Amino acid sequence: MYSILTFLIVGTLWTVNCEQHSLTYIYTAFSKPIDLPGIHVFTAMGLLDGRMIDYYDSSLKKKIPMQPWMKEKLDKDYWDKGTQSRQSKEQWFKVNLGILRDRMRHSNDTDLHILQWRHGCTAENRAGDDWRLKFISGKDEYSYDGDDFLSFDDVNKRWIAPNPFALPTKRKWDEVKMLNDYTQGYLERECVNWLSKFVGYEGEDISFKNKPPQLHVYAKKSKNPTSIILHCLATDFFPKEVTLTIRRDGKVVDRLDGMSTTGVRPNGDGTYQIMNRVEIVRSDSAKYSCEVIHPATNTRKYQVWGEMLVFILTLNNLLNLHMSRECFMSMYKKQRHFTSLDVKMETRNFSQTTLSHLTTLDSGSTTLDSGSELFVLVFFFCWDS
Repeated sequence: MYSILTFLIVGTLWTVNCEQHSLTYIYTAFSKPIDLPGIHVFTAMGLLDGRMIDYYDSSLKKKIPMQPWMKEKLDKDYWDKGTQSRQSKEQWFKVNLGILRDRMRHSNDTDLHILQWRHGCTAENRAGDDWRLKFISGKDEYSYDGDDFLSFDDVNKRWIAPNPFALPTKRKWDEVKMLNDYTQGYLERECVNWLSKFVGYEGEDISFKNKPPQLHVYAKKSKNPTSIILHCLATDFFPKEVTLTIRRDGKVVDRLDGMSTTGVRPNGDGTYQIMNRVEIVRSDSAKYSCEVIHPATNTRKYQVWGEMLVFILTLNNLLNLHMSRECFMSMYKKQRHFTSLDVKMETRNFSQTTLSHLTTLDSGSTTLDSGSELFVLVFFFCWDS
């Protein structure tokens, strides 16, 4: 992500852009097979900035690339050695999961137990440093049955045992200075080197060239009948550095105002998305807008929720007004929220009818949802002139 460091010196504003990347490996072992599709006794995967780049499981018995550029840039020897490493780790997990079960007196073979290992690093680059990646933080941590079990303190080169059953392992590993030196070296240097390579390979891939975000705004009902939830979604952009803001009459809405965000998350196709949302009272007459800024593509997009969002009318308000039946049915059945442009395009040639004809839909068993946020779109864009 981009973080903006701002300094005010004699009236001059300086900004420094910092781009962060992460590389994480996750290994998961189950104490017994699970009869569910896609679930294996042992799995291992590599994640670059949250996107899977390689994969292995106990059925496949092979480390495979999950991104086209991984297959193109890394030779057969890399994948062969990776397969051998994953196979040895699969055996290590099988042995050590058994040791942990005995230590914690989990001897019932019918119970399911899970051991997971996560390790990796986060690094950043800055324009002033020729965009070289520099180590920020590392993690090397184990969990048992979903609870923290053992983790590495990279600063002090020692293991932390939040679970008392992990103390024997902590003492044993801390006694091996070479192991702790290696763990720290891997996190701060080797991991960052691989992270740098992968970021570079990805950047050379034509399918990952800069792509501007698509911006969508819509509203949904709240559990509170006097409120409505505004959603602002930016999606299909690459790279992931982006700024998304909701404004009320031009002022930024932040967490203190009740704004929440998903943060930047990967899409399945290698692009990213982020969603912000805020709950407002239906009587709020302020102008709400959403803005996305994507530095890599020099893109700024701005969109406003319905110009008079306060007039989200209930069924009783609409009964005597005329609208297009096809327009309403189209919006109601598609179960999505239109922008004003979408609705105008869909309602251009529709005929006139009354809302009273629409009190039942489809087979007649579905009634209209009074107070639905869809009504504001109907009100502004579906009335025939």
